[in-house]
Amino acid sequence: MIKQKEIVLPRFRRGYHLIDYIIEEELKGFLPETGLLHIFIKHTSAAITLNENADPSVRVDFETIMNQLVPEGQNVYTHTTEGDDDMPAHIKASLIGSSITIPITNGSLNKGMWQGIYLCEFRNFGSSRKLVLTVYS
Repeated sequence: MIKQKEIVLPRFRRGYHLIDYIIEEELKGFLPETGLLHIFIKHTSAAITLNENADPSVRVDFETIMNQLVPEGQNVYTHTTEGDDDMPAHIKASLIGSSITIPITNGSLNKGMWQGIYLCEFRNFGSSRKLVLTVYS
């Protein structure tokens, strides 16, 4: 059986944000005993990933490294009509990705002890973001 729901995240500032609490709240009563959760972000300037959730400095380091890898304001970009942060945001989103899959065990997301679900917001003034949550059982 496949169940699906689309959710709208609140607007987040630029950066890496743990959103486990939002996902888990949205999925209350929706998860099977065993299965898979697939999360897809419907945007090209933000991403979704699974990573360290205990130390907030990890999120700062992500931002620092990604900005060094894909800097803003470079004269090599031709897609510039939406601002200096737009093309770098598209590149960063492609590097990190638009979806993740998490196993469901005993009716809960079966993540590692230190893993958290991140919204990676790459725009300086990003909008609310839509996620498609698909549960396979």
